Amino acid sequence: MSPVVGAAGADAPGASSAGPAPQQWAAAVETLQGLPRDARVLLICHINPDGDALGSMLGFALGLRALGFTRVQATFPGPMELPEAYAAMPGRELLVPADEVFTDPELVCCFDAASVSRLGALADRLERATSIVLDHHASNKGFGTIPLVIPGAAATSVVVEILLDRLGVPLDAAIAECLYIALVTDTGSFRFDSTTPAVHQLAARLLATGIAPAEISRRIFDTRPYGAVRLHADVLSRTRLEPAAARGRGLVWTYATLDDLARHGQRPYVLESLIDPVRATAEADVSCVLKQALPGEWAVSLRSKGAVDVSRVAIALGGGGHRLAAGFTAYGTVDEVLAGVRAALDQE
Repeated sequence: MSPVVGAAGADAPGASSAGPAPQQWAAAVETLQGLPRDARVLLICHINPDGDALGSMLGFALGLRALGFTRVQATFPGPMELPEAYAAMPGRELLVPADEVFTDPELVCCFDAASVSRLGALADRLERATSIVLDHHASNKGFGTIPLVIPGAAATSVVVEILLDRLGVPLDAAIAECLYIALVTDTGSFRFDSTTPAVHQLAARLLATGIAPAEISRRIFDTRPYGAVRLHADVLSRTRLEPAAARGRGLVWTYATLDDLARHGQRPYVLESLIDPVRATAEADVSCVLKQALPGEWAVSLRSKGAVDVSRVAIALGGGGHRLAAGFTAYGTVDEVLAGVRAALDQE
């Protein structure tokens, strides 16, 4: 179906002035209100979901259940394996493996995916039904029937909260915990530039439902298996600094292989937080972590302290993201992937 063109619009916590036009919000609300409560509703977030993708999707799923929808499925591409940090997230009972979801949904809602490619084999579901796309990536060009994209929003959960409010869904503790996990992970525990006064106001509304922020933070940020600690030590030991890269702004990088995971008996999700200690390197504006997904295939994470727009680098290499946090999928050897990163940084 033809996407609705975005326009300037609604104010949002952590959002810029760019966002959905009033008629887009109205179309999303009208679509959901007009659906029979036994309609087949499929919610999809991006492959290898992070806290914002899962929290936004499951928070919205619980909101739909509160509205009386009885046939809601939530999923993501790939194996249905949740990182241990998210294993207790409310709404997880609505998760369904990708190969078991509706083949003929009446509505598809997509969360935190900057492009259709991030939906993997599930992308075809958007062609089979009306779709609502909720996202906050600046590289999102507005796919789907009704794109609700706020590029300046601190997290996709910001967009979800606005839509739930327009649908008349009150925040309860379960919905709030999902949205808070999404917000706190995508703002780096409220450390990133996207953390505006309005973001803290949203966090306050979520906390007012009675959720426990200390317990949530302990689960999300301060708990990992001993094997993951040893794995991180190995990967960080091969970190390299290139002060002249990125036109003298500096690049720091490392990589993790499938052998690393196997040696320490760990699942791929434990690699997601590796970028944080790498990006702390004072001598480099840009940090990069390569995570092997398959032989010859790498998931590449990029971060910037502000001098370089890594979303432009990622887009040039087939991915997307935000100015300070982006990523892409690459193929080849470590040296070949890094050569592409260096070249794109020099262009940027």
